[in-house]
Amino acid sequence: MSLTAPQLSWAPDTQLPELLISPLSHLGLIQVTGEQNRSFIHGQITADVNALTANDWCWGAHCDPKGKMLSAFRLFAVADSLMLLMPKDTVVSDLPEFRKYAVFSKAELDDVSDAWTVLGVTGNGAESWIKGHFPAFSTDHPLCPLQQGVVLNDNGRFLLVLPTAIAAELVQAQALYHHSAWQALEILAGYPGLSAVHRAQFVPQMCNLQALNGISFNKGCYMGQETVARMKYRGGNKRALYILKGQATVAVTPESTLELALEEGFRPQGTILEAVQIDGQLLLTAVLPNDTADDAVFRIAEDPQSQLTLVARPYSLEE
Repeated sequence: MSLTAPQLSWAPDTQLPELLISPLSHLGLIQVTGEQNRSFIHGQITADVNALTANDWCWGAHCDPKGKMLSAFRLFAVADSLMLLMPKDTVVSDLPEFRKYAVFSKAELDDVSDAWTVLGVTGNGAESWIKGHFPAFSTDHPLCPLQQGVVLNDNGRFLLVLPTAIAAELVQAQALYHHSAWQALEILAGYPGLSAVHRAQFVPQMCNLQALNGISFNKGCYMGQETVARMKYRGGNKRALYILKGQATVAVTPESTLELALEEGFRPQGTILEAVQIDGQLLLTAVLPNDTADDAVFRIAEDPQSQLTLVARPYSLEE
């Protein structure tokens, strides 16, 4: 059974619909099983897996030995399995990196993106809609286990992680929004949608993982830990993730060139992580120098008439 193709879009400068349901087809899942799945992942990623309870989820990153991120993800448990939710292209590029070291542990990692569907649900009617289908649903904790699957509560936005057949039946008569609507909300939240294009380019602090509680500085060793710790305790990080909005007439991707306006003209500045264009509006996240002025003006090099300005992040980078 397949999901109905989403037909609806939502422009970020308009009021959020009463109920926005979006199949997040751009996201995939790595499932980690086996009796040592927790200890293995704990030794690989920035998050403290040992502190993760059955009713919680967290951000995390997987780094190479030099501390550069191979992926950034939401981490949570479904029954005895650990799940890492990230862009599908990152699943493909990062799974082999995890498996290189899993051979030394009693842990197995699999791409289960086809077996599970992630639905983004938000709006004033979101809680009642979920409750109507899943009476056991509660917002008492960040994660609510279901009979099959889970619901992640992300500050009033919800991610339903369900077996694909169940998800398809759940929304078969429901008007669905394109995943770009959910991506726009993720961008406005200042989240790091790290695609495979930018693997091994940034340490976690360059994408604000510390502000999202995605880095534990007390858990001990993990892949790339020395570099990540040095960035915190000795300084040296000169970049951060920013949110930008504006207009562009060309298709903007993580490979597009961002340029900063200067008195003498424009120069390339920063790297685009994730971009969404809806009804002529452009929203994106970019890694920029962390001293970028609040009133800085940018453009997309491939569209000289485009213009973008910064949007305030909804969190602080102060540690």
